[in-house]
Amino acid sequence: MSSTAEQPGFWQLVKKGNTSSGTAAVGNTGLAIAKGIAAATTGSGAMFASMMHSIADAINQAFVFGGSVLAEKSPTKRFPTGFGRVINIFCMIAVLVVTIMAYETIHEGFELLRHPSESKGFWLNVGVLLLSLAVDLLVLIKAMKEITHEARVEAKGMAVVSAAFRNVGRAAPPTRLVFYEDLVATTGALLALIAVVVTSLTSFELLDGISSILIGFLMVGVAFRVGYDNMVGLIGVAAPKDVEERVAAIIIADPQVADIFQLRIIQEGRYYHVDGTIELVSGLSLADADDIKYRVRDSLMADTNIVDVNLGIVEDDGIQRWQPVPDGTGKS
Repeated sequence: MSSTAEQPGFWQLVKKGNTSSGTAAVGNTGLAIAKGIAAATTGSGAMFASMMHSIADAINQAFVFGGSVLAEKSPTKRFPTGFGRVINIFCMIAVLVVTIMAYETIHEGFELLRHPSESKGFWLNVGVLLLSLAVDLLVLIKAMKEITHEARVEAKGMAVVSAAFRNVGRAAPPTRLVFYEDLVATTGALLALIAVVVTSLTSFELLDGISSILIGFLMVGVAFRVGYDNMVGLIGVAAPKDVEERVAAIIIADPQVADIFQLRIIQEGRYYHVDGTIELVSGLSLADADDIKYRVRDSLMADTNIVDVNLGIVEDDGIQRWQPVPDGTGKS
């Protein structure tokens, strides 16, 4: 990708932003307001914990959506490889927000264990938590579909669930964040609903505090997982093996390419940077070799997830380094 590429307009960037995080931000803002009203009215600790989680999700996902928009900016002379890793920075900041909210939630849970409070407004709590379950579940399903789309996995119906869990590591950082947070949000809303029902129908008031603590620790788990994923992304991580094989298949498919001498693919968000050296058949002129190199590069750049290709060329040395496999791809 040229470092002098024309920058898209603001609304074009917004349209390219991560839809999962944008949708989740809107949904969790509404849920946070509804839960806040319910928590203030009923005094439910579990509802308070669920509200804190929704606030954290809304802030994070709005913030991450903004980061995903900035990450779509074209490369410049100062930043020739683009802005893909900006989203990792935004996600790391989002981790801090989740951690702070998790601490507040756990602290509130221990306070409720020491000083149990009687909650009221049973039907209000149940209604808000059922709404929360429905919204969080819809956002989670959308995130799962987004994962399969970004990972280029064909899945329909219930198969989307297992496919999403298997391929979440190949999704863009904001999609992974939404997936993990709404997985916990759905679980947290279910825990809060159980706590509200049990404490209203029995004398076991400690469950209110226990559920708050559990929700808080689930948030800590999300913070660590998302933090680790984005730390790896900031350092620079190799693309998954199937992506490497797909790239190799495109290169080897050219009839003038004899072998792949070296290939390195770095994942940056949901985009890939390809750097390699290919071996061409013997006897080509320099002009022909250049034409082949640019032809292979253009074939790779046709993949919308590949944003940068840097290829070197050498003459075939007769040593086969990249062995073909039955599906037409190759392996070193």
